[in-house]
Amino acid sequence: MSDTTRDWLGEPGDGTRPDPMRAARTGAKPALPQRFYKQAGYAPAEGGFRLTLDGRPANTPARSPLVLPSRELAEAVAAEWEAQATAIDPATMPLTRLANTAIDGVAARREAVADDLCAYAGTDLLAYRAAEPDRLVRAQAEAWDPILAWAHEALGARLILSEGVMHVSQPPQAVEALSRAVRAVDDPFRLTALHTLTTLTGSLIIALAVLHGHLPVAAAWEAAHVDETYQFAVWGGDEEAEARLATRRAEFEAAARVLAAIP
Repeated sequence: MSDTTRDWLGEPGDGTRPDPMRAARTGAKPALPQRFYKQAGYAPAEGGFRLTLDGRPANTPARSPLVLPSRELAEAVAAEWEAQATAIDPATMPLTRLANTAIDGVAARREAVADDLCAYAGTDLLAYRAAEPDRLVRAQAEAWDPILAWAHEALGARLILSEGVMHVSQPPQAVEALSRAVRAVDDPFRLTALHTLTTLTGSLIIALAVLHGHLPVAAAWEAAHVDETYQFAVWGGDEEAEARLATRRAEFEAAARVLAAIP
């Protein structure tokens, strides 16, 4: 078949795609599709570089051309496909999933995605502080205050802080400033990555700091997880929680990589 993605996903209703609902009812995991290609690569195409499998052009799940906007990103996506063993596991392919989302979902509804992001301007994680214990209060201030200072200086957004989880209304000027920063991002790949960073952390400001190169990826992740770090230090962690956090971190780093790969 000329469309290699059809080989992977199958046609709707043909029974070849994993059925997650059926698997959930039976308590089983969906069967992963088998690797059907020998080599993954990429080739120049309109708009950038298209993923190829055994030299054939690949598509997204919605059957759009899987075209990456930069060579660096195309190399990284091809590497994800090349790294698959006997089965194709989408859980190990965060860059591919981000690319599919950007092409199939975000490109046609940028305004709606931007609106969703702008809503975080009024509920940013960094505005909500613990009242106690002192150790956590200090950790939040040390990690978050410099980021808020950057947002004020670079973006013109000055937030009001609150203790606990009670909602605090942010100044309209701050919300507007953060919204302008979001709407300045018109590339669907960058907007997808920004959305991923924001939803994973609950902080639009941390995501924008990564977008603008103010925060390195590791520092941004640590800032977003001050509370979790404190809880682990006090109570210890468990394998399931650590596994979930590792998965989320892989998604976070993939989104940051997308931003770095697109000028």
